[in-house]
Amino acid sequence: MNFYLNYLKDQVAYPDENVPIGIILCAEKDAEEARYATAGLDKHLFVSQYLIKLPSEEQLKQWLRDEQIILEQLMDK
Repeated sequence: MNFYLNYLKDQVAYPDENVPIGIILCAEKDAEEARYATAGLDKHLFVSQYLIKLPSEEQLKQWLRDEQIILEQLMDK
C-alpha cells in the first residue's frame, strides 16, 4: 500500500490536496503481519478502530460517508 500511496501523492494528487490515505481491512488479528505491513511507514499511522469481526458492507459505506461529511465540514471552516 505504501507504494500506491507514494505514487498517488507524487503523480496523481494536486498540489493543494491532502496526502492520500490507505485503509487496511484484516480478517484476523496477527501482530506479525501488522508489524511487517506497517514497517517503515510514516509515524503518523493510526488505528482508529479495532473490531473482532468485519463490519457489513453497508456499515463500511456509512463510515466512509460519515468521514466524507466531516472532511467537507473541516474544509468549509
